[in-house]
Amino acid sequence: MTGADLTTVHLVRHGEVFNPEKVLYGRLPGYRLSETGERQAKVTAEYLAGLDVAAVVSSPLDRARQTATPITEAHGVELQVDPRLIESRNAFEGRPFEAGPAVLRYPRMWKLLRNPLTPSWGEPYVEIANRMLTSVAEWRDTFPGRHVVLVSHQLPVWTARRALEGQHLWHRPDRRQCSLASVTSAVYRGDRLVRVDYAEPNGPTANAAGSVGA
Repeated sequence: MTGADLTTVHLVRHGEVFNPEKVLYGRLPGYRLSETGERQAKVTAEYLAGLDVAAVVSSPLDRARQTATPITEAHGVELQVDPRLIESRNAFEGRPFEAGPAVLRYPRMWKLLRNPLTPSWGEPYVEIANRMLTSVAEWRDTFPGRHVVLVSHQLPVWTARRALEGQHLWHRPDRRQCSLASVTSAVYRGDRLVRVDYAEPNGPTANAAGSVGA
């Protein structure tokens, strides 16, 4: 097997977001990268700079587009947008807490916790996996033998990885391996998955309020 036989789709999580209210911003408009996030995006762009990148594709949300921009500049390609890469739907969007112990202080929200396996508080994991893997497959098939970068969000990237690796999709949010501006790479030979790689060009980043699922 040679490098020319392989096609790699890199799933990049966006960088840190300016979020002083510490809310779960989800799909809300107006949430952009912080200065740290902008630096993280540049570091990840440098990490990917030596690859034969044919296309850079982003979620429609601002923070993903901003993260994708230095990658496009490094490879001289136009940024493309794929709505399938968007953040997942979440009933806690706009609140200073998410699915976890803090919800116990808000009895009206308890019903949202009835089924953590789906989950009952947001877009079903199976739907996230389906849209993400459909996007991955289409971009992979468009540029065989090359690299494609898809910039998305923590939960969609992590759900796609679990689906690729044949794991059950439900999981503990605080145990996701998907740091800010990290790179999860699906390596294919034709349409057969060879392996999944993971890299943290900016080092590990802990989940904080408003970051899980982002």
